[in-house]
Amino acid sequence: MNEFMERQVKLTWHEPKASYDVVIVGGGGHGLSTAYHLATRHGITNVAVLERKYIGGGNSGRNTTVIRANYGIPEAVRFYQRSVELYQRLEEETGRWIMHERKGLLWLAHTEAGVRAERARARVNTAFGAETLFVTPGEIKEIAPEVDLTGGGQWPVLGGSYHPQGATARHDRVNWALAEGAMERGVHIHQRTAVTDLLKEGDRVTGVMTDKGPIHAGAVVSAVGGHVTALGRMAGLRLPIRTHPLQAFVTNHYALDFHPIVASMSLLFYASQTARGEMLIGAEIDPQPSYSYRSGHHFLQSCAFRAMTLLPFLRRLRILRQWTGVCDMSPDYSPIMGKTGVENFYITTGWGTWGFKAIPAGGEQMAELIATGETPELIAPFALDRFARDRTLADRGSAGTH
Repeated sequence: MNEFMERQVKLTWHEPKASYDVVIVGGGGHGLSTAYHLATRHGITNVAVLERKYIGGGNSGRNTTVIRANYGIPEAVRFYQRSVELYQRLEEETGRWIMHERKGLLWLAHTEAGVRAERARARVNTAFGAETLFVTPGEIKEIAPEVDLTGGGQWPVLGGSYHPQGATARHDRVNWALAEGAMERGVHIHQRTAVTDLLKEGDRVTGVMTDKGPIHAGAVVSAVGGHVTALGRMAGLRLPIRTHPLQAFVTNHYALDFHPIVASMSLLFYASQTARGEMLIGAEIDPQPSYSYRSGHHFLQSCAFRAMTLLPFLRRLRILRQWTGVCDMSPDYSPIMGKTGVENFYITTGWGTWGFKAIPAGGEQMAELIATGETPELIAPFALDRFARDRTLADRGSAGTH
């Protein structure tokens, strides 16, 4: 079934043109989603997506594929809930099987302060459209019988929150579905095409210089993930982004009966089961900023120990693969979307450890901005100038941001 579906994906390649209405730098989920929504929602198809490696070769292919909206501030809850809803119908819209599966997300609390935080999370989420329930230890055991409520005698589970709409999807299939949908409508996607500089006339961006020559554009969008500061510098911008590595791993196959996604803010790990039966486990970002994609044994030792404390059955499994992505972290741990103050230059960045969750909504909202020139209400709070206006959106709403 997998081989059949992958062979049916139709990606049509073209030579680069001298100019486009829109050039999107970065062929990951956010760049492809922006191109897809420009074409499908606004009829703008004279668009090029430039990727220095291959489609989804950056963080879109190196993440843990969790989809959720149970964040800690109203602006984030509304935005990510929109993305959850778009993901739910993406298969029907694109006609492609992205292996979307609703699992439910358990967020565990181990202290009285943690219990209060999860009660507050449930209330904020519910008030702004994301279904989230506070759950007792007994209810947690019903949802995930594998959880050790004693926490190995060190981290007892006192309660938590449950987000029923929490889901996963296959990252490469999401990228292919968006790329194919955009290409079918005339968008050009150029792999192995690196941007080396921006073309400018005064303070206005007019295109990009690539390793294959110049390309002029009416608008240039940066969707390059952890490497955004380099592209921003070309535009004369000093962006408030630090890039940190983020590691994860999978085990060998486990009986296909571990249904929910389980996370712990105190132990800073999260676990889910893939469609192949592997246990997929991740944790916090590496503390030292870096562009390194190297994986380390210390992470495996530390993360595996924490995960086994709450999920003892993991002790019987073996680690098969480990990988690293690089995360673009903003000072308030919220994304940055929209205009930059440099004419014709837009950014979607600061996605940190939650970029995959936002792919449909991020692309939809950025496409609306580019097509209309007006910032959509849903992403207005995430503008770059919020830092200058002292309107930050502090939300360390994931295990990975600590």
